[in-house]
Amino acid sequence: MTLADVDCVVGIQSRLSQAPQWPQDAYEAMLYPQSAPERIALIAEIAETGSMAGFSVVRLMPPEAELEAIAVAAEFQRRGVARQLVRALADAVRRAQVTEILLDVRASNEPAKALYRSIGFTEEGGRRSYYADPVEDAVLMRLQITSPQPE
Repeated sequence: MTLADVDCVVGIQSRLSQAPQWPQDAYEAMLYPQSAPERIALIAEIAETGSMAGFSVVRLMPPEAELEAIAVAAEFQRRGVARQLVRALADAVRRAQVTEILLDVRASNEPAKALYRSIGFTEEGGRRSYYADPVEDAVLMRLQITSPQPE
């Protein structure tokens, strides 16, 4: 992700109720690691059109990383974009000496939990009333990435 991508990232997230709703300046700030925790931010583009299909952000805290945001534009969902983003993140964080990725997901978000399980995440616990608007519990999930992920 670059500064030129931020407008599109904010546009995608604003059209998805389940996506984190970060302000534009938060994305801009994270692209300058000297002023914020180190992060890896990736975008997925459609090769034929160059359209942004989705994005993901992970915060590095070796030996762990936290998946802070992942979103796929509605018109590109169910095409494997999220799976590709997670695999690309796993490859990137592995090079940063990270051996597992943690994430929180809304307890009611069954499609996301199913996707994460299919990638290899396991449920590790929960956080009561973690989310606001509406208030909801979170499920904590973990992915071990000590070896390359299967295709």
